[in-house]
Amino acid sequence: MTVLRHHLHHRHHMEDRANYTSVFMISVWGFVIAISSFLFLYAGYWLDQQFGSAPTFMLGLFFLGVFLCVGRLYWEVWVRRGKG
Repeated sequence: MTVLRHHLHHRHHMEDRANYTSVFMISVWGFVIAISSFLFLYAGYWLDQQFGSAPTFMLGLFFLGVFLCVGRLYWEVWVRRGKG
């Protein structure tokens, strides 16, 4: 009987851990998308200042940064779903 309780407790603990890991990964990806977007935006702004081409590089690099991060996020989800 105690073995069964231990097994059920361990199983419940692993499910909780998987849920926390998922929430953590979503939070990290949100942070990564926000930071990379601002970095690409700033790099584009700097290039526009150098070449006098505002807002061409700023918008282009911003959308490139968002596209790359979201693409990487989808790729990671695709790989994890294949293993699950």
